[in-house]
Amino acid sequence: MSIGIWQIVLILAIVLILFGAGKIPRVMGDVAKGIKSFKSGMKEEESSEEVDKDDVVSSVKKETDNKSNKDSKSS
Repeated sequence: MSIGIWQIVLILAIVLILFGAGKIPRVMGDVAKGIKSFKSGMKEEESSEEVDKDDVVSSVKKETDNKSNKDSKSS
């Protein structure tokens, strides 16, 4: 069961009747702003994960260096 051209036209006509021609561009603009905000939030989350990974790697390196320095001093 697929959606035909007449079903799409009917849906668009109902939307036009409900919202009116003046509100549709405003609603679509709000939807676009929401999508942009979501995408930027996802990018920020990815960059913060990369920073967290870098912090973990650097802290592990520091611990390893400190451990090797203590071992060499005690020998």
